Amino acid sequence: MERAYERLLRYAVIDTRSDDSSETVPSTQKQFILAEMLVSELKAMGIEDAHVDDKCYIMGTLKGNVENAPTIGLIAHVDTSPDFSADHVNPIIHRNYDGLDIVLNAEKNIVLDVKNFPELLAYKGQDIITTDGTTLLGADDKAGIAEIMTVIETLINNPSLPHGDIKIGFTPDEEVGRGADHFNVEKFAADFAYTIDGGEVGELEYENFNAASVKVTIKGRNIHPGSAKNKMINSLLIAHEYIQMLPAYETPATTEGYEGFYHLTNMSGDIEETHFSLIIRDHDMTLFEKRKAYATQVGEFLKAKYDEAVIEVTVTDSYYNMKKMVEPVIEIVNIAKQAMELVGVIPKIKAIRGGTDGSRLSYMGLPCPNIFTGGHNFHGRFEYIPIQSMDSAVAVILKMLELHATKA
Repeated sequence: MERAYERLLRYAVIDTRSDDSSETVPSTQKQFILAEMLVSELKAMGIEDAHVDDKCYIMGTLKGNVENAPTIGLIAHVDTSPDFSADHVNPIIHRNYDGLDIVLNAEKNIVLDVKNFPELLAYKGQDIITTDGTTLLGADDKAGIAEIMTVIETLINNPSLPHGDIKIGFTPDEEVGRGADHFNVEKFAADFAYTIDGGEVGELEYENFNAASVKVTIKGRNIHPGSAKNKMINSLLIAHEYIQMLPAYETPATTEGYEGFYHLTNMSGDIEETHFSLIIRDHDMTLFEKRKAYATQVGEFLKAKYDEAVIEVTVTDSYYNMKKMVEPVIEIVNIAKQAMELVGVIPKIKAIRGGTDGSRLSYMGLPCPNIFTGGHNFHGRFEYIPIQSMDSAVAVILKMLELHATKA
């Protein structure tokens, strides 16, 4: 039987990046490559109802061996972030990590260094998976998939381990905020679920940001600079002014914990027309609403200031803080915490500075806390995951399923 990390090594080399500019479902057809592989593997294990639908949602059921136990979902996503290259992913195992900087790519001088990533020291003596520094690894969330697959095979191979019915769910397009768009909660038929999509070992999360996206279009007027006085309206400068009006210390690089932010994600344009996008995040709903209102007010102010410019600001909610939906069934969080403690993992209960499929699924009637995969530095060249952390994730999930069954 493969360990979770061995599965990750196989899955990581498949490019499954999603695409937020695409209007198809899934956003990239290449996600089907991994999806179909997973269905084949599940069927080979004995999950007879394993299947992938035309929108790249994978589902299957492992029948339980304990009567009256709850039906529990285990969920991860097949896509990886479009923020960084996933072309020709080359996973590398650094055995018995010595506590020093890890050279990912000597030729390109790409180094995973302890100065910038001091949390590396917590894994001295362990085995760490990275890439060669030219791509992301994709442990977000292929590590979660690998851990769920390992849990399922472990339970099949050890029929004496107690558990209720387990629903397996792998989604597309989580990284572009669409992972729950076509998730059929009624068909999934779980009492509750856990997304296996967190970070470092021990993370347990049932709070996340409220999130919105902002699209801004500014249309100016281009005139020859030699005769532009009182005539030219430079959309680039107006866009710059808009961004300068956002609080300078409320960005991802200057906030932590429960602090919210505005984040400029892209910009393109010229004198005649400029487009840019922001994301807004805040755990507190009142502050979240104020941030959205301010994004609109800045546009209104500039529209009044440059009355011949066209300024359009569109604010769209993305997802909400799942805490509201999980707290009524907080026992599912407490059992996950207990499972960690019983297998020797120190629980780190904190709010997600981001979101998962679980946040939207919770509002769709499927309460869905989030459990660690073990990875660090997702979405970039410095992504890594300790093998031992993946083993711990598998142990936690198995113990958690056992506790739910025995408590039943």
